[in-house]
Amino acid sequence: MTDVPPLATRWALVRVTGPSMSPTVRHGDRLLAARATTARPGQVVLARFPSRPGLLVVKRCVREVPGGWWVEGDNELVTDDSRAFGPAVVVGRVLARMGPRPGRLPAARR
Repeated sequence: MTDVPPLATRWALVRVTGPSMSPTVRHGDRLLAARATTARPGQVVLARFPSRPGLLVVKRCVREVPGGWWVEGDNELVTDDSRAFGPAVVVGRVLARMGPRPGRLPAARR
């Protein structure tokens, strides 16, 4: 697996930019995530692509593949995910939405 930077701290509060995870997560949402390197299909995670290691993305795990995880956004019209960049490395697991609509994230609709 190609080296990508891990999360700097054990916990991370991240702000979502863009529509790729709509309607599950929307632009401007603040998410609480925990550092993690493992995931299960259907989980919403923080990930990095080896081809773009400086980019931290919020995506849903689809399946494990050679080189990491195949991750996709819930908005199928936006393809800034594994369809464009290939396998991703999971660096965190999203636990909850902190605002502006606090609560757990809904399960995948697929």
